[in-house]
Amino acid sequence: MKFKSIVIDPSGEVRPRLFTLVAGLAGFCAYFSMYAFRKPFAAAHYTHEAGWHFAVDYKTALLIAQVLGYTLSKFIGIKVIAEIGRTGRAWITIGLISLSWVALILFALVPAPWNVACLFLNGLALGMIWGLIFSYMEGRRVSDMLGAILCASFIVSSGVVKSVAVWLMNQGVTEYWMPATTGVLFFPLLFASMWVLEQLPPPDAADEMARTARIPMSGADRAAFLRDHGMGLVLLVLSYVFFTAMRDFRDNFAAEIWAGLGYAKDPGVFSQSELPIGVVVLGVLGALVVIRNNRNALLAMHGVIVFGAALLAAGTLAFQMHLLSPLTWMIVTGAGLYFGYTPFNAMLFDRMIAALGRAGNAGFLIYIADSSGYAGSVALQLYRSLAAPKMAWISFFMTACYVTAAVVTALTLLSAFFFTRESKR
Repeated sequence: MKFKSIVIDPSGEVRPRLFTLVAGLAGFCAYFSMYAFRKPFAAAHYTHEAGWHFAVDYKTALLIAQVLGYTLSKFIGIKVIAEIGRTGRAWITIGLISLSWVALILFALVPAPWNVACLFLNGLALGMIWGLIFSYMEGRRVSDMLGAILCASFIVSSGVVKSVAVWLMNQGVTEYWMPATTGVLFFPLLFASMWVLEQLPPPDAADEMARTARIPMSGADRAAFLRDHGMGLVLLVLSYVFFTAMRDFRDNFAAEIWAGLGYAKDPGVFSQSELPIGVVVLGVLGALVVIRNNRNALLAMHGVIVFGAALLAAGTLAFQMHLLSPLTWMIVTGAGLYFGYTPFNAMLFDRMIAALGRAGNAGFLIYIADSSGYAGSVALQLYRSLAAPKMAWISFFMTACYVTAAVVTALTLLSAFFFTRESKR
């Protein structure tokens, strides 16, 4: 039996539920695998590096180097992902992840401070993976559900691969070899999931009628889109910068935050805090698939973003008032961050294109947001390291939660007004 017969019935129609299950699971596993090459090193502390004598601490330098590479890759992806077709996506994805693994091997072999550059190369290789994998998902009637499943992968995977990383270090793997060792464990899952994605049929006529055609965008196409809708996009991207910086800070310095909360030697806490978040966010965002009207769905996602900001502030206030335990607080603030952060990575821009009635692809908009967001992440890490180096991790995180909640709420409400007017026009 051919693979496509599983998701396509004898009449040639796609079986929606089976297609959603197969495509969603394949995308989830593919991006989950990528995180095994990106995030494990953040589970280590790297506090005793003899070859490091700089103002910024060694781990922060590693994180900034990786994010800078990742950010540069996102800027490159604005053009590449917008223009890429359907041919060769799987091999490009596997090739880039393989290059990132080579960079992790070099990180273990090259002494400090020179091995910081290896993390830059690692991030540079991984920045376009999201756009490549999401290109299999967008422009379909079930794209909201597929996007939610795909986004759940980076919510869950970060905690899981850190738990694997801590387990490996407990087994005697050094901090320097742990990242490459973690990555190699996930190669089989990567190969299998990319093979499945390559077998998926392209969007059909009904998909294009519901969500508009998804085609490569030339430079002129991208310029026209920004000229017509740039103001609303700026408001959304600024919101995303705050969410990305906060989400990345919480993710990259989770080991330090958990240590400050009394969970220093519990490797399972990374997964315990992220798995409930993944389930809740997946459920809420996946439910948006029932909203057929694209403008209403776009506004509903604005509402989810504002709710995430409110949850971030309310959860932090409740923790300070001793109404929440440390674990519950981390789950609540994590949920708030991911409610605000996740829609930008898939369904928000997919619905925006459909609501505005323009042929194109969401990858172009995602990469504008991502490149800006990770630049904000670098800025926050530098501020913490240089301007507030003695401030406790938890105090810094709580203050940033309140600032993010206030700014994002204002920007998102303005964006909702703008796109309500634009979609009516």
